[in-house]
Amino acid sequence: MIFARAAVVVAALALAAPAAASGSKVSSPLQLAKQAERLKPGEWVWAGKIAPTGPVLVYVDLERQRATVYRNGVRIAVTTISSGKTGYDTPTGVFTILEKDKDHRSRTYDNAPMPYNLRLTWKGVAMHAGNLPGFPASHGCVRLPLEFSKLLFAAMPMGGTVVIAGGNSDPVKRPPAGVLAPIFAGVTPARTTVVGGSHDYSWKGDAAPSGPVSIIVSTGDQQVVVLRNGVEIGRARARVQQASSETQVMTLTGSGGKPQWIQVGVSDLAHQDADIISTQGVEQMQLPPEFVTKMRSVITPGTTVLVTQASVTTDTTGAQTTVLASDPAVK
Repeated sequence: MIFARAAVVVAALALAAPAAASGSKVSSPLQLAKQAERLKPGEWVWAGKIAPTGPVLVYVDLERQRATVYRNGVRIAVTTISSGKTGYDTPTGVFTILEKDKDHRSRTYDNAPMPYNLRLTWKGVAMHAGNLPGFPASHGCVRLPLEFSKLLFAAMPMGGTVVIAGGNSDPVKRPPAGVLAPIFAGVTPARTTVVGGSHDYSWKGDAAPSGPVSIIVSTGDQQVVVLRNGVEIGRARARVQQASSETQVMTLTGSGGKPQWIQVGVSDLAHQDADIISTQGVEQMQLPPEFVTKMRSVITPGTTVLVTQASVTTDTTGAQTTVLASDPAVK
């Protein structure tokens, strides 16, 4: 029993302990692109000065065992990762950073260190520094090189967006998406057909006066739910014609007063390019006019929109879960 206990402890520490890894900081998109193509297990490249400010989105590609960081819609970093091994698969979906803990230790695996921990679910899935053998080896978390995890920890705000997918498609830029287009100087939102009146929606902006905004468009429920800081502040009936069944996520970025949605394919899009997805259903979405006005008022750079066929219930929204996860039961 003593030997078995020791073996468990050693295994847990081996999974969590950061390994020596090499990385570099560069100053141009070209240098970033060149080094990103040559990364070996444990290596990373960071070019934060390319886009020093703006909303941050992390795209984790489980198939390629890579994570890419975008700031204000610009790729600023790429790293190798190690995700969940067989039986402990890392869940795919769209997540927000629920907690940051520089000195976190595992409550499940014998107090194993998980430095620079960025929590994705309250059931134990996170991004943190750890061992990178070149293949999936964790108990569900996304392991990062130690020095890279320090940089990401500093750059990633609470409520920041993380997309975990099984395919190898990169985010692509889209024009403002119809009814979701916020009011920016010099930008005229597309004309939108609206339905219903005040009885078709609810709005409680005071429930969360500030924080990151996520909008869930459920084509199955024909509803739109607005979350701020993980708390529901608005919900409306909608008419959404979405030809594709694939989940999609868009994060708003803006520079020079011009909004632009960064679109990423998620769990259903393995082996497909993100740019094949039509945003037509979102652009033509019909909503109560008062709700549209209120929703636009909270849309700012960093806002994330999730389009899904899944139902929007208390199990898929709120501060104690992800915005949407393909398998929330995974630990």
